[in-house]
Amino acid sequence: MSDTLLRAIARDAGIQIAAASTTELVERAHEIHNTTPLATAALGRTLTATAIMGSQLKVEDGSVTVQIKGNGPLGAIVCVGDSDGYVRGYLQDPAVELPLRADGKLNVGGGVGRGYLMVIKDIGLKDPITGTVALVNGEIAEDLTRYFAESEQIPSACALGVLVDTDCSVKCAGGWLVQLMPGVKDSDIDKLEANLAKLESMTAMLDKGMSLEDIIRAVLDGFEVDFLQTTDIGYRCACSREKVERALISMGKTELCKMAEEQENSEVTCQFCDKIYHFSRAELQELLAHASEKK
Repeated sequence: MSDTLLRAIARDAGIQIAAASTTELVERAHEIHNTTPLATAALGRTLTATAIMGSQLKVEDGSVTVQIKGNGPLGAIVCVGDSDGYVRGYLQDPAVELPLRADGKLNVGGGVGRGYLMVIKDIGLKDPITGTVALVNGEIAEDLTRYFAESEQIPSACALGVLVDTDCSVKCAGGWLVQLMPGVKDSDIDKLEANLAKLESMTAMLDKGMSLEDIIRAVLDGFEVDFLQTTDIGYRCACSREKVERALISMGKTELCKMAEEQENSEVTCQFCDKIYHFSRAELQELLAHASEKK
């Protein structure tokens, strides 16, 4: 069963929600980057959030980049989502392992540490829209809740989860994002908060077989729910040899020349999918000549 994202609203209540199942795309990221369970959880949560945020973009070729830069051992986490909900991402150190928390759960907050979260939205304007907030605890869901409140002034609640199996594969993953629209009544906010207080974790609900419809109904218990749209999502890298060539040229003549001189054959690895692109010395020199012609 492919990963999907489902949108819904609480009828006449000013509440919207998106829920996503991301088991396959998080497992794909785990396979590409050979992540430990801790790194799988951190990257998987960020990929899930990015898929939801990317699908919110109202332009066809828009994209959103989520960067989490903490002082923990995982290092930076970078995920990019397109407006169709497809994502790609990586983290700085996929081999990090830490002791479990006292409650027996993976210590994602300890792996991320303290720092900041940055969201960059490219919606076809001259300059991208950027927002930055300090990390709350590095657990990612709470950090995104702060981002929406401070940078976009949208009261929100978010849940993200990745359940890693005993063989280190991804047993289930997903998340939801619920947001209040202007004019929502205090009584509806109170009802929603009561629901969230008794809600199980995202992975607990997925692990016992609840569908996205079931999960949304649990979040919006007591409301009339209108389901709007189901969208397929997944892991997709947009790299190509042409893009790598442009990246090499952007390094500058000095660095590219040094690279050509030091090795007969060079390799460039895509950070998002680990695909390796090979360049001979002659090909690098051709790029140098091409860069010089453009000046």
